Amino acid sequence: MPLTVETRTPADVTAAELYALLRLRVDVFVVEQACAYPELDGRDLLDDTLLVWAHDDGELLGTIRVLGAHGVTPAIGRVATAPAARGRGVAGALLEHGIALCRPDADIHLHAQAHLEQWYARYGFVRAGEDYDEDGIPHVPMVRTPAARPRDAGPTPAPA
Repeated sequence: MPLTVETRTPADVTAAELYALLRLRVDVFVVEQACAYPELDGRDLLDDTLLVWAHDDGELLGTIRVLGAHGVTPAIGRVATAPAARGRGVAGALLEHGIALCRPDADIHLHAQAHLEQWYARYGFVRAGEDYDEDGIPHVPMVRTPAARPRDAGPTPAPA
């Protein structure tokens, strides 16, 4: 699968690109996972946000958002993969790319759906608190410290 990964600041994303990214996230998080919540939270337009997505010949396969990538506590979130692209390594490629965008000395945070905790552990993330409910889905806070080394936690489904 030829996979192209794009990384842009909000100012460099076209209206059509932003629409496609937001549509994928709404399709996955709001429609598929049946969570009525305000997906448009304003953070996609912050100066220190990086919007990252993968495509194959123009077909959007997945996306992530990196908040504060150049700061000391960046966060990766909104990890979404198109249904037709699941199981093809898209989410893992995006996550690795997002990690590489962050400062090497940074603690990278994310809020994982609890059933994906071991999948994120493969990329060096560890639990950083108690489970909590977010929009009816169990989540767990996680962090990847600079000393973290990815672990082989075995095959686990990629995030939706």
